[in-house]
Amino acid sequence: MSEPLLRVQDLAAWYGETQSLQRIDLEVHAGEVVCLLGRNGAGKTTTLRAIMGLLARHRGQVHIGGRSALGLVPEKVARLGVAYCPEERGIFASLSVEENLLLPPVLAPGGLSVDEIYDLFPNLKARRASGGSKLSGGEQQMLAIARILRTGAKLLLLDEPTEGLAPVIVEAIGRTITQLQARGFTILMVEQNFRFASRLADRFYVIDEGCVVESGDRHALANDTARIESLLGV
Repeated sequence: MSEPLLRVQDLAAWYGETQSLQRIDLEVHAGEVVCLLGRNGAGKTTTLRAIMGLLARHRGQVHIGGRSALGLVPEKVARLGVAYCPEERGIFASLSVEENLLLPPVLAPGGLSVDEIYDLFPNLKARRASGGSKLSGGEQQMLAIARILRTGAKLLLLDEPTEGLAPVIVEAIGRTITQLQARGFTILMVEQNFRFASRLADRFYVIDEGCVVESGDRHALANDTARIESLLGV
């Protein structure tokens, strides 16, 4: 198999004096959808934040496209072709949908145009002049994902993209992730929704107490559901 687009080895991280990650080892290859599963507080979001350069204290190795990224500030990580969609979404309430969409800078060629984004998210096209505070939770999540697609990033870090959303919106987000993969994007996704992840992920890692305790491919998710669910406390 080719060199992974993202390789994380022996990653440890702290919030102040509290160690959140003990040891994280994972790989993501170009074109894959890889999912981080685990209970609340297991270290999934911290893993994404460490990759993105958002933590002050960490150690280990993070390589993106073969280049060392650990210790880089977030804007330099972004220039390696990485975009981060946080769980809290960060929509600007005083800006319209289109103004929110145009806010992130284009850092590399190959990003989607506004028209292409609206093709992916027709709800946003219909609400393009609406203020961020007028959007539903599902529309805010769509906008949070949509606006990182202009940047030219090829590796997308998605943190809990279905959290708190109605089933019909969860299905829409799933279709969008499938379409993004078909367009050549690589996705590392944190998810609590095991059923959602099992339909989308090419591979998965289960994180518990800051360590990877299980990993496998889509077939393992399907064939060992009971054990995976026990690890997740489902």
